[in-house]
Formats: sequence, C-alpha cells, structure tokens
Amino acid sequence: MFNIEEQLKLLPEKPGVYIMHDAEDKIIYVGKAVNLKRRVKSYFRKTDKTERIKKMVSLIDHFEYIVVDNEAEALILECNLIKKNRPRFNVLLKDDKTYPYIKVDVKSDYPNVVITRKIINDGSKYFGPYANPGAAKELLDFIKQKYKIRQCRKFRSETRACLNYYINRCSGPCMGYISKEDYRKQIDEIIDILDGKIDKVLKDLEKQMIEEAGKMEFENAAYIRDRMLAIQRVNEKQKVSNITENNIDVIGLAKSEIEVCVEIFFVRGSKMVGREHYFFPDLKEMEDKEILSGFIKQYYIDSTNLPNKIMIREEIEDKNAIEQWLSKEAGRKVEIKSPKKGEKLRFVEMADNNAKITLENKERDRTEILLEIKNVLGLEKLPRKIETFDISNISGEYMVAGMCVMVDGAIKKNLSRRFKIKTVFSQDDPKCMQEVVTRRLKHSIENETSSGFGKLPDAIFADGGITQIKAIKQAIKDLQLDIPVFGMVKNDKHQTRALINENREEFEISENLFKLITKFQDEVHDTAISYHRKLRDKDITKSALDDIKGIGETKKKELLKHFGSVEKIKNAQIDELTKIKGINEDLAETILQQLNK
Repeated sequence: MFNIEEQLKLLPEKPGVYIMHDAEDKIIYVGKAVNLKRRVKSYFRKTDKTERIKKMVSLIDHFEYIVVDNEAEALILECNLIKKNRPRFNVLLKDDKTYPYIKVDVKSDYPNVVITRKIINDGSKYFGPYANPGAAKELLDFIKQKYKIRQCRKFRSETRACLNYYINRCSGPCMGYISKEDYRKQIDEIIDILDGKIDKVLKDLEKQMIEEAGKMEFENAAYIRDRMLAIQRVNEKQKVSNITENNIDVIGLAKSEIEVCVEIFFVRGSKMVGREHYFFPDLKEMEDKEILSGFIKQYYIDSTNLPNKIMIREEIEDKNAIEQWLSKEAGRKVEIKSPKKGEKLRFVEMADNNAKITLENKERDRTEILLEIKNVLGLEKLPRKIETFDISNISGEYMVAGMCVMVDGAIKKNLSRRFKIKTVFSQDDPKCMQEVVTRRLKHSIENETSSGFGKLPDAIFADGGITQIKAIKQAIKDLQLDIPVFGMVKNDKHQTRALINENREEFEISENLFKLITKFQDEVHDTAISYHRKLRDKDITKSALDDIKGIGETKKKELLKHFGSVEKIKNAQIDELTKIKGINEDLAETILQQLNK
C-alpha cells in the first residue's frame, strides 16, 4: 500500500524527475526538479493552488521518481517521458507535422537544390523551416528559373544534354559545358539568397551588370538586371521587419477563457520564412512562463535545425538548463532571450499580437456556431457542452454504445467514451440508449468533480430520430433533470440530413453548422462501431482457438501471425499447420476438427 506521507519523507534532496500516477496507474503528470524533496512536497502543502493543480493532486494515488546527476539530464528525461506517456496535466504538443527545408548538396561537384522534409548529417546546407510549403516551392521555382543549375536528382553524363539545357534552363554540367568554378559561383549566390544576404548578392550583380554593359554585352547585362529585379521582389515578399538578428524563432502567446494559443515565427536572415500556431485547451490557469517552458521543451526535443536564438516575452525558470540542452544538441550556442526594448521587443510583441488574433478568430468562429445552435434550437443558454450517443449491435449481439462530446463548438476526442450494454438482452436500441444515457448522467450527478465525464451537458444530440430522442428524454426525466434533446437524422444514403426535435420539426441551419453536425454524427458512429468490432473480433478469436486443448497463448499468437485470421486457419492443410512451432500432426488434426464443427 502506497502511503504518500511516508514516501514524501523518503524523497532525496537531489535533481531528478517525478512521475505522478492515478489510481489506475496511469501517468497524469511528469515534472523535473533541482531538489526532488522540496518540489514534490510543494504539491501536497495546504497553500493556494490553481484549480488545475488541485484537480491533479486530488487524482494522485502514488508517485515515483528518477534521480539524475544534474538539471540538464532531468530536463531531457522529462521531455522524453512526456513525449512517450502524454500525461493529461502536462503541456502536450500534438502536432507532429514536419516542415519543408531547401537543401543544397554543397559537397557535390555540381550541387543540386531541392526541397526536403528530412534533415540528415550529410554535409549539405539546409535552409528553413518553411511553415508554408508553398513559400518553399515558390522560392525553389525562382531559383530554377533564374539560375542555370541542374534539375536532375541523379547526376550522370549522357551522350547528350537533357531538354533543360536546350531551353536555356540548365548550363549542361553533365556534358562539361560549364566549369566547376563557374557553376559554384551560381551556387554561392543561391546560398547567399537563402541565407538572407541579399544586399551582398545585389551589389555583386550590379558590378557584373556594369562590366557586361561596358563590354557591349547588352544581352548578358539585361539578364543580370532581370535577375536583380527578381531577387528584390523575393526579398520584399519575405521581409517582415528590420530586425537585424539571423536564424531566430520568435514565440508569442495569448490566452482566453477556453484555451491558449502559442504562435511561432521562423525568422532567417531578417526574413520571416514561415509561422505556425498551436492550441492548448484547459491551460488558462497555468502561468505564461510555465506554458512557454513546456512548449519549448516539447517543440524542440526532436528538432534537427535549431535556431541560434529563441525569443519569448517572459523569462522562464529553467532557461539555463534548456539552453545547455539545446546548445549541446545543436553543437553551438543556443540562447533564450526575453527582450525588454527596441526592435527585438517589438518582434516578440508582434508574435503575441498574432497569437491573440489567431485565438480571437478561432473563438469567433466557434462562438458564432454556439450562438446559431442556441438561436435555431431556442435554447435558454449557450450549449457549451453537447454530448451525443450511438448504439451498435448485430441482431442483439455484442451490444455497445459510443459517446462523443463537443465543447465550445469543438469535438473533443479525448472525452469520447464507450459502454457495454448491461441490462438489455435483446435487440432494442431505444432501451439500450436509455440505459447508457442514465449511466452517463449518474456519473456527473454522483460526483461531478472526480468523474471522468465532468459536468452535465447543456444539450444532448441523439444519433437517430424520434425513438432515440424519446428514450433519452425518459432517462433525463427519471433523474429529474432538464436537458434539451435533439436528433441527428440521416437520409436513405446514410448521410446526415437534419437536426430535428421530438415533434419531428426540422431546423434550418448554416452550411458550417451542418458540416459540424455531420462530423459529430460520424464521430460517434465510428466510436460505437469500432468498439463493437473490437469486442466481436476478440470474442471470435477467443471462442475459436482458446477452447482447443493444446493451444495456449503462444501457439495461438503464432497461428494468427502466420495465417492472419481464424478463417484461414480453418481452411489450412495439416502440413501447413505443422510448420508452426509446437504443432504436430495430431494437434493439427484437432485444430481442424474443432474449427470445422
């Protein structure tokens, strides 16, 4: 039996990582500490805590810890454990997208310039990341149009040059029509452009243009002039500020009552080459510096192209440890700065303002949806929490239900729930619906704070028509509650058609709301049917193989791994079965007899 008070006394005063578990042994929080004893004890002191921390502490059943040598090691371990276990009370970065980079294989005699999403240690130069893939493609197209570099991925000498040479889009290095030195000059100019050194490039080109004009080579001079104009246009499209720093990421943050938005700008060579934003629900009570710290650790843990500086509004507590970690990963100094004045502060403010605008736009869209639902359905208050239920079975077998939740106009997959039907023993979907809704509502009535279902819904949308609506309303009535209920009905092609009430009245709704309702209905249907299939497949596998004498768990797994399904085992030959380790002819005959009864 784990005694928290006793275990707190045993904590060492050393750096390390602490891991909080709930009663089901699920990891709910991972943190690092310079002093484990002092840090972990602080959670259990009777001091003012945010509601979020109070809830987390109320769920802690036991904890464990790992001692390390220093804070930097603790930070790395913390990041890895958060990424692996995804604890519900940590800042979790869910977006796993990879961004495109522009790659120049400088080690080649005649380098190529391509777009890639994978950075490897091959000696090439990588530029980016570009959060907008279109921007990277546009820049590469410009390079291909204005510079006569090879465009083939696999460089080989042929009996003649490719088509690009004959349309004046390649200088023909495969045929030796250009020297390595002259080709390299083009590549160096491209690298300067990608590196943001536009002024140097333009100055060199202007000098070349004047020289060509002086030699009466007006066609060459005109070509250089056009290239200069094109470079200037690309430069203006990328420039967002007169900030003088190179290779920095600027992180902004904005909060609302519902969620937090973190906006990140990628600035390379005084140009913003891209941006991205991330949303985190249920973090409004967390301090900004704690959110920023958690975001930075999660975002950069697998990054292969770290910036020289990360600029944020507030100083974070573990700044030094994160800087050491990132510097070690990058092989050079990486700094985290919180500017107080000047152009750098204005750039951070720009990131903050953009995060605020992004958040406001998202919430405005959601608020409009909620207002439409309220007005169209004639509800007394905004339906901030809507739940829907669906029943799935085949002829009364493997009867289950799925539940999905929409909070503030957004479907929350982590709040989905699945139910086995316990009191209905024949195919009767309305009775199943009544049972499931009753069970769900009781969870919140009996203990709203600790229940995994949270507070009661503001409205319930049934996946179905009048009979389902009536079944849910009966469950609500029996519990003496007052929750409005509506049905999501489908057409003959099993597509969402409309929202209806118990009087079969259909409501006119906007296209945006219609799309959301369709997604909501599809989500709950998928939740229910996937659970039904899981139980059915599990039962089929169990009843077909587990009752055969001589077939244990190991042999069963080997059979299924080899044949793929029980049906294929059933149709196999004896000599095929005996190829599985541990199965002789007698056991093979027994298997076929049992499966073909």
